[in-house]
Amino acid sequence: MDSPHGAAVKAEDFGLKGPRGWVFRNIAIDAAPGSITAVEGPSGSGRTCLLLALTGRMKPTEGHAEVGGHRLPKKMAAVRRIAALGPVSGVNDLDQALTVAEQLREGALLQRRYEGPIRALLQPRGERRASAAARIEEALAVAGLDLATLPKGPRTFVRDLERLESVRLSVAIALLGEPRLLALDDLDLKLSDAERAEAWSLLRAIAARGTTVLAVCSEAPQDIPVVRTGTPDAKPATTPETSTKPDVTSDAKPDSEPDTEPDTAQDTDTAPETNTNTKPNTKGTDDALAEARRA
Repeated sequence: MDSPHGAAVKAEDFGLKGPRGWVFRNIAIDAAPGSITAVEGPSGSGRTCLLLALTGRMKPTEGHAEVGGHRLPKKMAAVRRIAALGPVSGVNDLDQALTVAEQLREGALLQRRYEGPIRALLQPRGERRASAAARIEEALAVAGLDLATLPKGPRTFVRDLERLESVRLSVAIALLGEPRLLALDDLDLKLSDAERAEAWSLLRAIAARGTTVLAVCSEAPQDIPVVRTGTPDAKPATTPETSTKPDVTSDAKPDSEPDTEPDTAQDTDTAPETNTNTKPNTKGTDDALAEARRA
């Protein structure tokens, strides 16, 4: 597995609106290749939808973004080819009924079938298996998941993994496709302080290999640039030494065009922008995630 060249991620006045209001709005990002950017904000403020929009899985309705030279929303399919999702609850959940080995084999199979070169499908079966095994082994090493330390080794069921082990497994599966951009949701959910430190060390190691990383979290380390959802104004993510942590708004909106061709924008009727409360309106975010899951 070669170290990928990371994708620069830039966004200006980026927003997503749906039938019941804004999911997020006024997002500005300027992330260099091989960097890490954290996304902070209250639950329901559009953090997950922002990740999905920046990885080409959800169509924005305001402003624009560019990922690896591909402009959104016109080049969603091209962005999907270079961006991978780590754990995103409700979108690409691990199958709790599978063993870790089965989940990895399934990930490798899907990656080869839908994202790998056509010539890979023409390889003899033995070569395909050896190639998949090598890619899985390297992805596990990068993700820091040692199968020998699991209760039943590779036969351990996914449902029996600790939270950090699940994160590492999801990351390993995402890395099988050698993405230029890796996006993770709720990175520090249900992790102890020590485990959070391990999770951020993992992301730093991935970024050091060249992959650009976007991670939703409750609180990022001091050295990680931050974009915030759920606030009125957004500013570009820059290194913490040179600026304050950027802000950004939210409220409600999805788009359901998560597929291939340069997308022509679809008009959606929307409720008036009303969200000045401190308590976020999550209806639009829920709608957006439902659309992404159906896609």
